[in-house]
This record gives sequence, C-alpha cells and structure tokens, in this order.
Amino acid sequence: MDKFKEPKTKDTVFKISALLILLAAVVYLFNPFVAACTMAVGVIGFGFGVFTSPYPGKSMRGKRLASIRVFGVVAMAVATYLMFEQMNEWVVAMLIGAVLTLYTAIILPREYEREQREDDTK
Repeated sequence: MDKFKEPKTKDTVFKISALLILLAAVVYLFNPFVAACTMAVGVIGFGFGVFTSPYPGKSMRGKRLASIRVFGVVAMAVATYLMFEQMNEWVVAMLIGAVLTLYTAIILPREYEREQREDDTK
C-alpha cells in the first residue's frame, strides 16, 4: 500500500473540513460569529489531517513542502482568530493559507512520486 494514501475516514474529515472553511468565508457576509465558529471547526479538522500526515519520503524538498503546508494551516488559524475579532484582515491570512495549501497539494505528491522513481532506479 502506498504510504502517501490516507485512510478513508481521515480523508473524509479532511475534505469536509476544507468545505467548512470555504463555507465560513461565504457565511461571514451574513453572520460573522457563525462563520468564525464554522471556520474554527474546519481549521481544527484540516489541521488534524495535516499534522497526522507527515511526509513519508526522505527528500529535503518534500520535508520543506510539508513544513510549508503546516504554515498554511497556521495562517488559517490566524484567519480564524481575526474572524472572531471581526477584523477584515482575516481575508489576507486566509488567502495566504489557501495559496500555501494549494501549492503544497499540487507539488508534494509530485515530489513523492519523483523520489519513489529515483529509489526504484537505484
């Protein structure tokens, strides 16, 4: 079994949490407190998925990308705090977290596959 694949339950929690984070951004227009609570639940679930899924490879680039992914979750946690304080800067923090998360979601699996190919040729 490929170590990069996660159990189905963890994957489901991860996806639902991501949807809650997106939903919170929309709900903020109508009810900031409910949005902040929704964001908090989403970030906790998303953080659980990130923190319990370490990078399975050995390359420095992959480990660095995994660290960047953690910074993305921290930025989303900061956005949650700013939502509770009803400060509009939460948008910037969430955008930073989203960009970091998107970047690592695309590049990290590629790096792991490249590392696996290199190990197979040795």
